[in-house]
Amino acid sequence: MLLKKSGYPEENEIVLCTVTAVKYTSVFVKVNFYDKSGMIHISEISPGRIRNIRDYVKEGKVIVCKVLSVNKEKGHIDLSLRRVNETQRRAKMEEVRQEQKAQKIVEFVAEKLKMTARELYDKLSEKILEEYDSLYNCFSDVVAGEVTLKELGVDPMIADEITDVVMQRVKLPEVELKGEFKLSTYDPDGVGIIKEALAQATKINKDAKITYVGGGRYDVVLYSQDYKSAEKMLEKMSTAVIDFMESKGGQASFQKIESK
Repeated sequence: MLLKKSGYPEENEIVLCTVTAVKYTSVFVKVNFYDKSGMIHISEISPGRIRNIRDYVKEGKVIVCKVLSVNKEKGHIDLSLRRVNETQRRAKMEEVRQEQKAQKIVEFVAEKLKMTARELYDKLSEKILEEYDSLYNCFSDVVAGEVTLKELGVDPMIADEITDVVMQRVKLPEVELKGEFKLSTYDPDGVGIIKEALAQATKINKDAKITYVGGGRYDVVLYSQDYKSAEKMLEKMSTAVIDFMESKGGQASFQKIESK
């Protein structure tokens, strides 16, 4: 892995570790990226009584831990395995996966530019890691149009090569926004009016999914790679539907449904 962090991790930081030795009452690990060693006491392996510590860890296993304490003078890092929940574990593994993807991009472009991957990584990290905690997060912002590598001070030739590859290989995560319309009218052509009202929404975004759920309620689902833009889009759609219904003497309301 090209990514290396200087110094020590912070207390409560979630870190990736590789088990190096398993003893009777403790586990020794290498704290990946920091190139430091750490220790997990048996009481921090798993809740409850542990009969055989090797049922949980073994040499070479990669695990996600929480930093309990750091003693820089002695070089000690105390860690916990049991205090990492599933959400934190998944988030850390996804972060690592993303950074591996960024590394593959660096390796590909380095070969094209006849440089070593380390040389190119160092050139990029010198500029990018001043503003970002990882290359991948920066690459995501490049794809989203939030920043350019040249703006960050990356050499123009390198910036162009990296950007071309990033635009091809990095896909922004898709977000889902949901909402609910409540529509009613006493007009004899009520069905037609409601149908036309909802058509105002699909005119704005043809990919929006609108489903009748009963009692004059209609669910709308919108997918996007940009949360803020999607929110504005959903607001624009709801305004168009409500305005149309009210112009026809009907009643309409919209409520955003928060994701769980």
